[in-house]
Amino acid sequence: MKILRIPLVVVLIIAAGRTFTASAQTETAAYSFGKSANDGEYPFAGLAQGSDGNFYGTSFLGGASDFGTVFRISASGSYATLYSFAGSPGDGANPYGGLVQGSDGNFYGTTIKGGTSTNCSGGCGTVFRISASGSYATLYSFVGSPSDGSQPAAALVQGSDGNFYGTTYGGGTSTNCSGGCGTVFQISPSGSYATLYSFVGSPGDGSQPAAALVQGNDGNFYGTTKTGGTNACECGTVFRISPSGSCTTLYSFAGNPTDGGEPTAGLVQGSDGNFYGTASEGGTNRNDGTVFRISPGGSYTNLHFFVGSATEGSAPTAGLVQGSDSNFYGTTAGGAANNNGTVFEVSPSGGFATLYSFVGHPNDGSGPQAGLVPGSDNDFFGTTAFGGTSANCNSGCGTVFKLAVGGGVCAYTLNATSATLPAKNGTNTVSVTANGATCAWTAISNDEFITITGEASGIGNGKVRYAVPGNTNTTALSGTMTIAGQTFTVNQAAGGCTFSISPKTKEFKVTGGFGAVNVKANLDDCAWTAASNDSFITITAGTNGVGSGAVSYDISANTNTTAVSGTITIAGQTFTITQAGAE
Repeated sequence: MKILRIPLVVVLIIAAGRTFTASAQTETAAYSFGKSANDGEYPFAGLAQGSDGNFYGTSFLGGASDFGTVFRISASGSYATLYSFAGSPGDGANPYGGLVQGSDGNFYGTTIKGGTSTNCSGGCGTVFRISASGSYATLYSFVGSPSDGSQPAAALVQGSDGNFYGTTYGGGTSTNCSGGCGTVFQISPSGSYATLYSFVGSPGDGSQPAAALVQGNDGNFYGTTKTGGTNACECGTVFRISPSGSCTTLYSFAGNPTDGGEPTAGLVQGSDGNFYGTASEGGTNRNDGTVFRISPGGSYTNLHFFVGSATEGSAPTAGLVQGSDSNFYGTTAGGAANNNGTVFEVSPSGGFATLYSFVGHPNDGSGPQAGLVPGSDNDFFGTTAFGGTSANCNSGCGTVFKLAVGGGVCAYTLNATSATLPAKNGTNTVSVTANGATCAWTAISNDEFITITGEASGIGNGKVRYAVPGNTNTTALSGTMTIAGQTFTVNQAAGGCTFSISPKTKEFKVTGGFGAVNVKANLDDCAWTAASNDSFITITAGTNGVGSGAVSYDISANTNTTAVSGTITIAGQTFTITQAGAE
């Protein structure tokens, strides 16, 4: 799972209201789970904010039967268990995914076990509905292979048609995976159910989808599978599926030092129309994970490789959330100095910063495996699967926490709004000042004559370096860059190309010979050509060039009794050659 947030202060509300500082971020506390008949344990899933302003979530264990719970918590930390799962044969068990509030005001979710089927040990899982006050109903019990999915491990998403769409980790019609390769399904708010697609597994298809779907702007759903694909490692895929069940694999992960592997999180569609996500493994150290971007058509880019250092996290198991500053925020389940996980920020172009490192039990949460949810107060809320103040679980039973944005979103200023450069090629810099050390920004050139040569992205203060070629036009040029959301204008003086050659003439004896002509250009970016206008003159080097250069030529022997004369046209200039005749 993963945590999310918009810039600046990380405030984590943990049990007794204590505060402490870590990684230059302020952390406060909200709730520590305690594993009892009235409390949950191990909240692996994230939260959903209801229309009433409260947050709703699930715990994997705990409750009256120790099969997990559904809970409600206010922004100030007031907590209530709404439902305790009872397990098979009449109820769901062990919710691993979170909740989604439907358009009818109820919450919908899944359990990975439980239900009425005996085809799976402990049940094949369920889909359920619960009201904000705790009124509960099981909508569907999964049957498992070969006719149905099993073990739904992710939250649902309500489509634009009003139905809910989800994935199962196992089940389906394929026999290529033990227990099935997983499915995509559709279910109505009243429980009308249909399997849309059964994954086939390697080669060529994904298997074991562990994450929720997201509906794109085009109406299709996009998701990931943890395993399968076309590569030998079977490291997972990104796929697209229509509401009617037409499925296409967009990308197969390679799981090597230059790519991610085993994505367990879903995708988020950014404001630029691309999808962004995480892979829990792969990358530089093969098992620390990555952040990636993929277009709706499948064009893929790795944005960041985690290195699992003392200051950086590893194993991002949850998805990202885009903040109002256009940057993305997430969590890693492990890594950093305490190996308890982190909160991080990444820009759309890959600028990266670790914002907070969890300390762990008994002072802090540990192992965040779910993403953050933005609250109506502009703070972010999330869960850690472990940690907290309770001694009822090894390493703590988990927490609910809050990340405060520290008084507002990131703001940026540039040291100037424009620059005027001479016609000759050159470089320049623009200084960026951010109002927070964790504020990420990007720089993009909007005109082809402006090239960003350094710091196309950054965190906090920085400098953008850019270059322009010589202006070969006879008119001035003007273009812009977008830096940290600000427009910076680059003006360049009129240029135009002029050339001179030296020498301009040359005399040869009847036997011929060779020579060279130097070309001088007023701008390094001015292009020119050279061409012989007579057959006894052969250009041996320098038929074209950019900027100053030279042209080499050979003169053949003159078999005529009269002198000959010929020319070479070089950069629009005429070079004249005369040669004596034979006696």
